[in-house]
Amino acid sequence: MIRQCSLQDDDTVRQIWSLQHIAYRIEAELIGAKELPPLMDTLESLRRCGETFYAEFDEEDEIHGVVAVECEQPGTLTISRMMVHPAYARQGIGSHLLEHVFSRYPDVPLYIVSTGTRNEPAVKLYRKQGFEPVEAFEVSPGVELTTFHRHNPDRERPSTAEVH
Repeated sequence: MIRQCSLQDDDTVRQIWSLQHIAYRIEAELIGAKELPPLMDTLESLRRCGETFYAEFDEEDEIHGVVAVECEQPGTLTISRMMVHPAYARQGIGSHLLEHVFSRYPDVPLYIVSTGTRNEPAVKLYRKQGFEPVEAFEVSPGVELTTFHRHNPDRERPSTAEVH
């Protein structure tokens, strides 16, 4: 079951932090990065991050996957974090989490996500969900990120003035 996470709940924050460290260590290895910003998070920095988290919980309230979003610009929703526990990879959890975001925010004209260009599982997931690459940039020597956009088919494309 997917539900919004309370970052005031100690167990939830601990589970997100733990999953984040597992998942982003794997991404760092895939893309050749020594460190990624999510690996620097503490429990407190997660609580204060300002993002909205949704998680896939099992019957025992254990988290198997998480997506976090933020609305930094009018007309856009940024998927700021996406992680699935490796034990539950390739079971559709990432797709379910993204579909939940799309249904939860149906009026957003543009969804944005970035991932390591060499993170093939994530790139494949985002492409499958209708995201198209728009920009790739090097964040450190040999480490490239790609930004993807998904235009909401139920909304007109935002004008350039809306997206900046």
